[in-house]
Formats: sequence, structure tokens, C-alpha cells
Amino acid sequence: MKTTVLNDVHRALGARLVEFGGFEMPVQYSSIVDEHNIVRNGAGLFDLCHMGRFLVEGERAIEAVDHVTTNHVAKMKTGQIRYSLVLNETGGVRDDILVYKMPDKVLLVVNASNRDKLVAWFAEHLVRPGAALHDRSEDIAMIAVQGPKAESILAPVTKTEWVSDLPALGYYKISDASFDIAGRQFEGHVSRTGYTGEDGFELYVPSEKATDLWNALREHAGDALVPCGLGARDTLRLEAGMPLYGHELGEEWNPLEANLQFAIKTKKPNGFIGRDALLAGKEAGLARELRAYRVDSKRVARDGMDVFDGARAVGRVTSGGPSPTLGCNIALAYIDRNVSTDAKLEVQVRKSREPLVAHEFPFYKRER
Repeated sequence: MKTTVLNDVHRALGARLVEFGGFEMPVQYSSIVDEHNIVRNGAGLFDLCHMGRFLVEGERAIEAVDHVTTNHVAKMKTGQIRYSLVLNETGGVRDDILVYKMPDKVLLVVNASNRDKLVAWFAEHLVRPGAALHDRSEDIAMIAVQGPKAESILAPVTKTEWVSDLPALGYYKISDASFDIAGRQFEGHVSRTGYTGEDGFELYVPSEKATDLWNALREHAGDALVPCGLGARDTLRLEAGMPLYGHELGEEWNPLEANLQFAIKTKKPNGFIGRDALLAGKEAGLARELRAYRVDSKRVARDGMDVFDGARAVGRVTSGGPSPTLGCNIALAYIDRNVSTDAKLEVQVRKSREPLVAHEFPFYKRER
């Protein structure tokens, strides 16, 4: 397994380490529920160095990225970030990514498990005269501070370059930044992004500075900032209805069925790879849709479990688990579109069938 530059830090903190996306990553430091609640009510600290980070540079960089992603890069303003998808020729999802419009380049942040295949895909479909691709995943570290207290922790120690101060940095925006934390100086970027459903920021610094930055943040914030692992990150994103690649998204799945129309601009000039197949699938009629459910049982619905309407199998769970915020078990599932949202469905959990209750999507939405 690969390790991030913060691996020694996680070990020193006694984290339970697991394989994720080819990396040895902390799944939890204390308990998943405690870490989840800390992010919902305070602030959590996350290692995101396993994510892939690509820079696209050159006078045709925007055109090139627009060709391989579904959102409209050319319409983005400097400092803006957009969620987007990379599709294959049949309209399936190669990855879901974030696109960052920088003054002189485009930054792409991709899932760790898809980094290698996207390097090859972009080399074939993105790179061209005037558009060069640089894999900076090993050179740039990512650390996230997530939760309602994230701004108050970072604002006093962060100087932003493209906006007046950190509170002025809007959601899904990025800025050059310098950080003066616990007597140490760091140069990099800060974005108001995250995968938890809460307010929060992601910090980008040279990889050799990652351990110093992590330790400085903990020294500065003390008990107000708590290390959190992948377990809490998963329950947080599930409550927020955010898809996870390999669960809600994949090479064989139409992203229109996952309620991601907002990130797919089929009318942008020159289109994008997979657009025609996507539109053909929509015209033929989408077969299923992603829905949210409360599991009316103490049993947990997990990825791959079948959903039934009476004797008929009508879908499959993609993600499920306990919701610390709602105090019950929840699940996302792809369900046949011809099944009424009022239908009394059940999920097969081992040898028993447990009732599903339709829930508003997403399960949790923070107050802004």
C-alpha cells in the first residue's frame, strides 16, 4: 500500500489504519460517532493527501479540460471551483472531480483510486499542443478543516490574496494564501470546500510542509480541532447525500440517474466525451434513480443489499449505515423508476427483510 506524508503522524496518534484507494489511511482515531459529531458541532482535521492533484497548463488548458469534463470550465471565473464528472465514451463515470480555475492554469482534484487511470485517460484525450498535464499528487499536500468552527479557527492565521480575508472567501472558491500558525509560516492555497456537508476549508501546501502544518494547526486550535478519519468522513458525506465513487458512481452507470444533472452541461460548445451516449440514454428513458431511505430497523443496510417491493426485486443499496445526526440507520439505493416513491419497500439484510421509509434527499443540510 501507498502511504501519505502524514502516515507517521497517524501512527503516533494511535489511529486505526485501513486500505483505501490503494493507500493506508486512518479510519478512526477515537470513535467514528464521536468524530462525526465533532465535525457537525465543532471542527475536525482530515488528511486528504491521498487524493490526486493534476495541473493543466497552457493557452488551450481550459479548452482541453472542457473536452474531458461535464461542467462548463470556460464559464468559470478565476478562483471558482466546480464539481464535475469525467465520462467514458458510453456515458459511464470514470471519476467525479473538482475543477479549480486558477489565474494561469486549471487544478483538478481526483479520487485516489482513479488517479492512475485518469493519468492515462488525460494523456490520450486531454493533452494536446497548448495543454500540458502535470501530476502533482506527490508534491502538493491537502489537509481539511471541516465544521461550523472551521472559519473561526483559520481566519486569524490565514492571509488570502484574491479576497479581503478568509470570511470573504465564498463557497466553492479558492485563493492563494499564507498561513502564520503557531509561529510557523506556510505558503499555498485555501479553498472553501469539503466532503462533509459542513462549512470548511481545504489547505494546499508543499508536501514537505504537511506534517508541520498538521502539528501547527493542532497546537494553534488545541482541543477545538480534532483529528478525524475516513469512517466519520463516510457517515458525514452519506448524511449530506454526496456520492462516493464505486458506490453511487461507476463506469457502467449513467450519472443522470444519480441526480447529478447540475454538473452536466450538455449544451456547452463542442460538447464533451460521453455527451452523445448520455443524451441517448436519457432519450431512451432512464431505468432507475438514486433515492434516500431511513431503515426502520436496528439492522444496517449495506452496499449491495437487494431492495424489494413485495416479491419483486426493484433496486439495490449503494451506501448505508448509522446516522449519528438523525439517530437511525439510513441508506442510499438505486430504485427502478417505475416504483412509486410511496411504495412500501424492504431491504434484504441477511435472512430478514427490513422496512425502508422514503426520506428527503439529502438526509442532512446545514443551515447557512
